[in-house]
Amino acid sequence: MRPYLEVLPRSPEASWSMLNRRLDDCIPFQWHHHPEFELTLTLNSIGQRFIGDHSGDYADGDLVLVGPNLPHSWVSRAKIEEEKPHVALVLWFNREWLLQMTGGAVEFRSIEAMLQRGDNGLRFSETTAAAVRHAFETIFEKPPVERLLALLGILVRVAEDRQATPLASAPAQAPDLKESRERIDRVLTHMHLHYARAISLDELSDIAALSVSGLHRMFRRHTGGTISDYLMRMRIGDACARLSSTDQAIHHISDAVGYSSLANFNRQFKALKDMTPREYRAMFLRR
Repeated sequence: MRPYLEVLPRSPEASWSMLNRRLDDCIPFQWHHHPEFELTLTLNSIGQRFIGDHSGDYADGDLVLVGPNLPHSWVSRAKIEEEKPHVALVLWFNREWLLQMTGGAVEFRSIEAMLQRGDNGLRFSETTAAAVRHAFETIFEKPPVERLLALLGILVRVAEDRQATPLASAPAQAPDLKESRERIDRVLTHMHLHYARAISLDELSDIAALSVSGLHRMFRRHTGGTISDYLMRMRIGDACARLSSTDQAIHHISDAVGYSSLANFNRQFKALKDMTPREYRAMFLRR
């Protein structure tokens, strides 16, 4: 998997970075951060996104801004059109570089305001995502100058979204020690591979080579939340993807995502989603 601190690809023809990522099998869990802002449009994919202490469902057309050094990852559950790949269209840019570009111009004030809000991460509305989708899909085909102009156009449009919602509860602080980054990387990878079964604190402590109290402190420092909340969000997020994209029985889904008790699953689902699993599934059946 990628290193925890991701070093972005650079082109001698551009002062910012981009990636047209297409994956046939899945979007794997790769918990990482970088000092640049990241604007990602995800297509033909259903799954979960983790941004700081935020955990949420995503589907086709999901458009998210990730703040600098805010740990994040996407994990796919299924494709929408099976014959096509999962697609992540990613634009990375540095705050200082962009502010120099806008130069305090009145026309770009909305971008500057968005950057101030974006440290915690932002999810844009479906309307805004649809409005910039064509520009996102065609930006990779343009020569360098036109790509830059297209980037500014996209940022102006998304910055005008009054329905954009914050994601993480607090901006990230860049982790300071390589050893600490490696520890949390091991712990999170293990959790994502095995969340569908019981995971003990002693098990995670051994993986991190820390005491249980040290594990709790490290986990909160890197993710902003607790281990139990993070596990619950992973399990409920997987359940949401299954409820919306399959006809599996609810008690089978409960068992598949790691709950031995259907009552506990229903209780935690309602606490997190403010509705029952049955009510959640009904929203998709009506479409």
